[in-house]
Amino acid sequence: MSENIILTTGIYDLIKDHVRRKKVTIEEENLLLEELKHASQVLRKDLPEDIVTVNASVTYKEHNADVEKTVTFVGPKNSKPSKNKISILSDEGIAMVGYKTGDIVEWPAKKGNLKLEILKVEHID
Repeated sequence: MSENIILTTGIYDLIKDHVRRKKVTIEEENLLLEELKHASQVLRKDLPEDIVTVNASVTYKEHNADVEKTVTFVGPKNSKPSKNKISILSDEGIAMVGYKTGDIVEWPAKKGNLKLEILKVEHID
């Protein structure tokens, strides 16, 4: 997790607001603020295709549970877990946002530490 993440300005602001509202643990807050400090901000049209963001279908492996999942990350108001539409501010979303295909992300989530490997990202527009 040493590379800088790449975010659209909208996602950057969404995460910053999420942290400001104390919706994350102290450990997550510290990690997020550090990542945001070094993040590259780009316009949506300039976001590389393999970056996890809102409106992206992401296939990932959860190493701790040894399962593979494919979900679509959406804005918090459009979350429908029964249809595999997960909020970008969920534990998995907040951990992987801004990372790219091939990255392995370790994250201190509320429900326990996550180790997620991003296998495939497809932007849906």
